[in-house]
Amino acid sequence: MRDCYCTVNLDQEEVFRTKIVEKSLCPFYGEDFYCEIPRTFRHLSFYIFDRDVFRRDSIIGKVAIQKEDLQKYHNRDTWFQLQHVDADSEVQGKVHLELRLSEVITDTGVVCHKLATRVLECQGLPIVNGQCDPYATVTLAGPSRSEAKKTKVKKKTNNPHFDEVFYFEVTRPSSYNKKSHFDIEDVDEVDKMEIRVDLWNASNLKFGDEFLGELRLPLKFLRQSSSYEAWYFLQPRDNGNKSLKPDDLGSLRLNVVYTEDHVFSSDYYSPLRDILLKSADVEPVSASAAHILGEVCREKQEAAIPLVRLFLHYGRIVPFISAIANAEVKRTQDPNTIFRGNSLTSKCIDETMKLAGMHYLQVTLKPIIDEICQVHKPCEIDPVKLKDGENLENNRENLRQYVDRIFTVITKSGVSCPTVMCDIFFSLRESAAKRFQGDLDVRYTAVSSFIFLRFFAPAILSPNLFQLTPHHPDPQTSRTLTLISKTIQTLGSLSKSKSANFKESYMATFYDYFNEQKYADAVKNFLDLISSSGRRDHKSIEQPILLKEGTLKLTVKKVDGNSSCRFMIKRAQGRKRFGMKNFKKRWFRLTNHEFTYQKSKGDHPLCSIPIENILAVERLEEESFKMKNMFQVIQPERRVLYIQANNCVEAKDWIDILTKVSQCNKKRLTVYHPSAYLNGHWLCCKATADNTPGCTPCTGGLPANIQLDIDGDRETERIYSLFNLYMPKLEKMQEACGSKSVYDGPEEEEYSTFIIDDPKETYKTLRLIIEGVGTLEQEHAQYKRDKFKKTKYGSQEHPIGDKSFQTYIRQQSEISAHSI
Repeated sequence: MRDCYCTVNLDQEEVFRTKIVEKSLCPFYGEDFYCEIPRTFRHLSFYIFDRDVFRRDSIIGKVAIQKEDLQKYHNRDTWFQLQHVDADSEVQGKVHLELRLSEVITDTGVVCHKLATRVLECQGLPIVNGQCDPYATVTLAGPSRSEAKKTKVKKKTNNPHFDEVFYFEVTRPSSYNKKSHFDIEDVDEVDKMEIRVDLWNASNLKFGDEFLGELRLPLKFLRQSSSYEAWYFLQPRDNGNKSLKPDDLGSLRLNVVYTEDHVFSSDYYSPLRDILLKSADVEPVSASAAHILGEVCREKQEAAIPLVRLFLHYGRIVPFISAIANAEVKRTQDPNTIFRGNSLTSKCIDETMKLAGMHYLQVTLKPIIDEICQVHKPCEIDPVKLKDGENLENNRENLRQYVDRIFTVITKSGVSCPTVMCDIFFSLRESAAKRFQGDLDVRYTAVSSFIFLRFFAPAILSPNLFQLTPHHPDPQTSRTLTLISKTIQTLGSLSKSKSANFKESYMATFYDYFNEQKYADAVKNFLDLISSSGRRDHKSIEQPILLKEGTLKLTVKKVDGNSSCRFMIKRAQGRKRFGMKNFKKRWFRLTNHEFTYQKSKGDHPLCSIPIENILAVERLEEESFKMKNMFQVIQPERRVLYIQANNCVEAKDWIDILTKVSQCNKKRLTVYHPSAYLNGHWLCCKATADNTPGCTPCTGGLPANIQLDIDGDRETERIYSLFNLYMPKLEKMQEACGSKSVYDGPEEEEYSTFIIDDPKETYKTLRLIIEGVGTLEQEHAQYKRDKFKKTKYGSQEHPIGDKSFQTYIRQQSEISAHSI
């Protein structure tokens, strides 16, 4: 039995690593890796390792897919035979050579032929054992001779510049007055000669220098041209004596999705981009371009990734997801199955949470995940899997403490949840509550199915996929995280029969620790907070959600004989400094609709401030009233409410949550005064006019909106590529629209896979999509023709040995022949 893991490599550079599957000859990984490829590469490689705790891990075998072959396996489950791995086959990089074959006439009138080989430079050589000190050997080899020369060693670089020239005598001297410069014997010998360039890493190890790659060039190609300069890909060394069969090593099942796009300037994409960005406004949304993309793609995830990135870039993600979620909810018959399928809505929300919520996860989970990975407390609660010396009760207590801590940091993190996620959750909550008005829990389960099931639980289970750890945790830590993830997922589900959620009896027993009402209440309070939005519909059917309440002190000023909750800044000139008598204890209450206070809990509110009227919430400097823990709630017309909390922690809590619920307000301030206006001037900037704009930038609250590095044109290009790839389905969908418009009978089976609520509108959108895709296809064809004319084979961009370029040349010649 073996403890195996797999690495994903660009050539020989490891970019991902799976978890270790212990004691198995048929390991199942089930892990997804996604990355942007930042450089050119020749092979996408997968190496299978057998872990050895005491020695270096041994390589079992590899799968290497050439870049030009990736499209053959695009988005298909494929079994690949593992290949043997040896040092002679592990090469990468390219070399720049200049070869010159010349005649030299001696003083006696005799002609001899010499070859000048100039090794200029190399690029992208592999780093071996943490170092690369390369040198090159140049060998002229023939049937009866072999002559080798060597460059200097270049220290600590995998892009060495040699620029060294080596001379070789190719033929023996012959009479100059002969018609041919080579006699018959010389011609045969030259045709069999080759120049070989080998790259080596100068190693201090006792095993000798490491082979980095080689290049073999027959001299006969120089017969047509006396000088030749080009870049070449290094090749593996040919070891013909290997007899190991690939079948002996096993096989690896992969699903590779590889895309490569050329992105034009923004104006090229305007027609297609405009159609896509209007998707949220199309009625019905099933007739929109974005929804159609989800219908024709083989996997919803294919469509979701570029759509989410495009809509996030242009600030349209919330209305788009709201529209498709509302349509899905209307089609759902059972509240227990809401958002449970792999629909376009689910995949788009998943992708949005991954992009916008990455910082949120870092702040919330990373500290405790790091601790779990470093401390290695035993947490196994399955009696069958207990190790020698472990105590079941101690393990349960360790696990309970971890679950409690993670549950607490999650349910206390509502104020840190990104605004875009809160707005989406608010929309889901509204749609679900409106659709299933008889189910009071659906407003919670609609949100928890995403935030717990699809966000926190997967991040805990596989922290490396969410950038919480650099690699997959070791098996013991991974098992601990699995148990925590299961428990957190169940806690967040709010299901009525939670013990039934566990197949394992030991998990059901462990969950008894958490069968208290306080856990359900904490989940609901958390879900209430993250599904509150400043962009709410005032005609919402939702009742106000209580977010926070407690006793605070505030200033009370008599205005026109009525007690007011606002301190009127514009009337503050000449006012004496406030003292403690100006502050009264009041019971404050915050919901997602309004901020109110009353004399004591349960009394009628003395004052109510709608959430949309909160323009900023900021700390107030102590010098204003000689009082600590002060903050201010700024409203329209320069009205300000000054409040004192009982302590610094409570002050921060109120500031955070007030900022959170109001940060979507359209008229939020960008500057404010950190001190009060007293005795005819602002204490902070000394300005005398009470309407002077703020002197300090607003803090903006929490980092709820993380700036994302998204190229809108690139995402539109990706969407174009998908539409172009699935053009037959677009045309089939057009046929389905025509069929539904003229025939009202039973639907044909081949059309039943499409959601078409309005055939006429859907047909219009399809026609615009096909026109836009056709225009872009013509631009790409012209770009490829122009690129082909400008590209030089053997250049640095297209070295000799690049099969993808050779394939392109062959395709172009076939197209030309066909057109002729």
